[in-house]
Amino acid sequence: MCEPSPSLIGDNDRYSDIDRAASQIWNLTQQAIQDGEVDRISDSAIVDLLTASVKLYAAKAASESMPFRPLHGAHDEVVTPTEALTATIEILRSLNLGPMELGLWSHRKPRNYHLMENPGVPSRSEEHTTRQP
Repeated sequence: MCEPSPSLIGDNDRYSDIDRAASQIWNLTQQAIQDGEVDRISDSAIVDLLTASVKLYAAKAASESMPFRPLHGAHDEVVTPTEALTATIEILRSLNLGPMELGLWSHRKPRNYHLMENPGVPSRSEEHTTRQP
């Protein structure tokens, strides 16, 4: 995985706010789900976050020989299969794509690349589940 050099991280890096915002968004999202208050987050905000995340992940994955796991956790302890498939199906529908295209694209990477360790990527299940916003 390609990590930014330490000299680029900090107040002089115009993208460092993304790291801070991601952590805050993660914590607030967990709290909203736990409190049953997801309806307080606008659909527009979710569209912005998901669109930005998909585009950023795709750009980074295209620039690396082996993409990193896009979700925290080793299997389904952070994101359940139902949650993942719900989002995936709606993304496919919004692009007017179907299971055939998904099947064709899924063969682009080695079969078990997702089982590889993510050095430098902390597990959200370990890092943030006990943190309160």
